[in-house]
Amino acid sequence: MRIIKCRDYEDMSRKAANLIGALVTGRPDCVLGLATGSTPLGIYASLIRRYESGDLDFSAVKSVNLDEYRGLGEQDPQSYRYYMRENFFRHINIRPENTHLPDGLEPDSEKACADYDAVIASMGGVDLQLLGLGHDGHIGFNEPNDFFDKETHCVDLAPMTIEANKRFFASADEVPRQAYTMGIAAIMRAGCVLLAVSGKDKAQILKEALTGPVTPRVPASALQFHPHLIVAADADALSLF
Repeated sequence: MRIIKCRDYEDMSRKAANLIGALVTGRPDCVLGLATGSTPLGIYASLIRRYESGDLDFSAVKSVNLDEYRGLGEQDPQSYRYYMRENFFRHINIRPENTHLPDGLEPDSEKACADYDAVIASMGGVDLQLLGLGHDGHIGFNEPNDFFDKETHCVDLAPMTIEANKRFFASADEVPRQAYTMGIAAIMRAGCVLLAVSGKDKAQILKEALTGPVTPRVPASALQFHPHLIVAADADALSLF
């Protein structure tokens, strides 16, 4: 495990983008595992600036995202496909056909999950997986559970996750109750995992995830076993270390 101590959110975003940019430069046809939410926004903004300055070329890059809300299509402003397009993809030269998320409109959950696992396998796996960290320790939409879910699966969102995500909707009632998400085993197969964390409100769960017992009640704790885990976190998030 390598911990990169950052001054603040902007510094964390820049340093995380440095790592992703180095991979894209060294392996132009790499497979990036991407995340949504508020934490990656600064990372994507930094990568966009580097693309605009001519330092990065995404034309051969492929991407897979961690998750998608069940029931939301790509034109829904709250879907993660829409988020990725508006906050990252349309600002760089990645090919749309090379970007992949679970199909939120597929009503057959088993098919949706199997299809997504097949997509990831067809690319040979993920070279670098970017992760945020939920307040309850979830990564992707892998919620606290009695066991680690292995592959892509349909999950019932925990009340804490619904509460955290309601800021993106008109009300909590509009937050979907289910999502398709990569499983813990799929995340752990990535060549490198980059966990980006910011804010004092994440300090306790970050300490539990990195130094506490490995338990499915704190899904991110499984990352302690990843051979190439990099944590980019700001001073507030690391305040309990």
